[in-house]
Amino acid sequence: MAREVVHIPARREMRNRAAAVDQKTRVAAYCRVSTEQDEQLNSFENQVTYYTEYITRNPNYELAGIYADEGISGTSTRHREEFNRMIQDCEAGKVDLVITKSISRFARNTQDCLNYSRRLKELGIGVLFEKEAINTMDSTGELLFTILSSLAQDESRSISENCQWGIRSLFKQGVLHLNANRFYGYDKDENGKLVINQEQARVVRWIYESYMTGVSPDVLARKLNENGVPGCSGEPRWATSTIMGILQNEKHNGDAILQKTFTADFLTKKMVKNEGQLEQYYVKDDHEAIIDKDFWSAVQMEIARRREYLQKHGLRTMGRYTDTQPFSNRVICGTCGNIFWRRTLTRLNGPVKVWMCGQRYKEKGKIGCTSKSLYEKELHRAFVMAWNTLLEHRKDFLPGWEAQTQSDNALAAFRARQFMELTSNTTPLREIDLSLVSKTLEHCEVEPMGVIDFFFLDGSQISICIDE
Repeated sequence: MAREVVHIPARREMRNRAAAVDQKTRVAAYCRVSTEQDEQLNSFENQVTYYTEYITRNPNYELAGIYADEGISGTSTRHREEFNRMIQDCEAGKVDLVITKSISRFARNTQDCLNYSRRLKELGIGVLFEKEAINTMDSTGELLFTILSSLAQDESRSISENCQWGIRSLFKQGVLHLNANRFYGYDKDENGKLVINQEQARVVRWIYESYMTGVSPDVLARKLNENGVPGCSGEPRWATSTIMGILQNEKHNGDAILQKTFTADFLTKKMVKNEGQLEQYYVKDDHEAIIDKDFWSAVQMEIARRREYLQKHGLRTMGRYTDTQPFSNRVICGTCGNIFWRRTLTRLNGPVKVWMCGQRYKEKGKIGCTSKSLYEKELHRAFVMAWNTLLEHRKDFLPGWEAQTQSDNALAAFRARQFMELTSNTTPLREIDLSLVSKTLEHCEVEPMGVIDFFFLDGSQISICIDE
């Protein structure tokens, strides 16, 4: 039997919605500029005007929308809100054709270019690139588009490398490259130099001075938030890390370290901390200082001292309430070396505050460390006695403090001047002054037989027997 071939005509509907002739093509235009410079913004406005007129003039076109991202990089679509909104409208069936100036305006990332063009092509939506004269719905469009999008990505890489080279060349000349909008305490003048923002500078000084009175960074952040003090963003959003960043930033003493971070990937724009991968440059006296250099150095040494103290005792912070409970994490067990914790015990005559070793009840129902609990009123009484002893023997301590003020150790010199000032009023304490504890106490050790050793920040040590 002879073979017979039957021809079945095609009935498939055209997938390209832009090719339909019985209705107007709904056209969307995408515009983007990558910087907020005036000339770029003018180009941005011109693009929007051009495509609005271009689409409305064509009798076969219906304006589906102008999607425009202003001052946004094209290496990633993550933060391009208008671009993402356009894709959503395309998927919702509101668009038949997308027009854009060039591949580099659409995306400089080859993967994004191909991903979104193919996603739209599956929906029957073409992307028309005017400069390259490519429509992704054409048979040859895919190959040309892939090649040219790769070139656009390489162009982006080249631009990024040229920008970085320019910035690093300025670094070698000691020229600061800094976004002052994200740097607290300074603004930039018309020449790009840092100038003090007096309102913010007052907050910076308060942070440094408060820190050196023993208040922890988390307490400082909490107080700033409670008082509604605006940060870099203009909102009171202070965190411990923000406080530490301000305390450790050398720019507050007038110097500048250049190239602390660098861009590791031009596509992701990920910034990486420079830990020796690239050269750094230290510029002395680059601008007017908010914090005196000696005081700034003392603060850095105090930061190191506290960090070492926390590591030694396995602590993460000095405490969230160092402003109201300055003994927090400063009372050490002389028996086992662990931290004493503040507890509330219930007695017949009401609750009582006591301090006890954190290892005393390590396991429920079992006694660990054999050290005795310490009533808070006894701890306070012992500190008053220790401070009064310091006042009584001030003449003996004075020569050492005076010599210490001439030390090359900025922190030791600061503490000596501080103790000379605090002890200038020799009137004995009658009751506990918690702010004085915060300013002066390094730690105390609770020894057996009712002895408490007080170690002050100037290096002096006084032992008090509370059982007498």
